[in-house]
Amino acid sequence: MLVLSRQRDETIVIGDSIRITIVEVRGDKVRIGIEAPRDVTVHRQEIYDAIKREMDGADSKDS
Repeated sequence: MLVLSRQRDETIVIGDSIRITIVEVRGDKVRIGIEAPRDVTVHRQEIYDAIKREMDGADSKDS
């Protein structure tokens, strides 16, 4: 895992098309903005896990 330090309004670039900007830092919370192409899905980890579980459950029902 690459760990970077950033301050408000600073950006991290991933590849040529994904930009992550620190929007706000308040206490122990950080708000980030993500710019990515429409064909790139972006989810919080817990949402991604729920989607994955739902899809895995649907796959097992189809078998």
